[in-house]
Amino acid sequence: MASTFMAPTFNLLSSNRNRSSSGHRKPDCNHRRYHAVTMKVEKPLEELYNVRVERQVSPTRLEELGVSKWSVWKTGKCRLPWDWHVDQLVYIEEGEVRVVPDGSKKYMQFVAGDLVLYPKWFEADLWFNGAYQERYRFRAYGDD
Repeated sequence: MASTFMAPTFNLLSSNRNRSSSGHRKPDCNHRRYHAVTMKVEKPLEELYNVRVERQVSPTRLEELGVSKWSVWKTGKCRLPWDWHVDQLVYIEEGEVRVVPDGSKKYMQFVAGDLVLYPKWFEADLWFNGAYQERYRFRAYGDD
């Protein structure tokens, strides 16, 4: 996504009318010029794919969610193609995962202590570089 901003500049030509009585140049404020400046602003992948993350979740928050009662899943170094048929809430207890959405060359990285909500119908490759453990819960329509 690109955004265009208009920035005013002042004409500082060295004509006599642009000189003060002391001989110094003064800006010609009657003749403004505008130059377009284009900036490329990219949204984070989490925003583009509607993946929500809370970093370094507090023990109080984990207790509120009942994370200790969720199912546990473990793996080692591997790549796993995955697609979500329902929302999935994940708390990473150990390790890290790189999530590469289908059709993207960029990735999101989540580490131990992160709480991640993957949305329904999201598809990605999950890359694990070592020991990994998470607690997870699938969220159906109407779950809080």
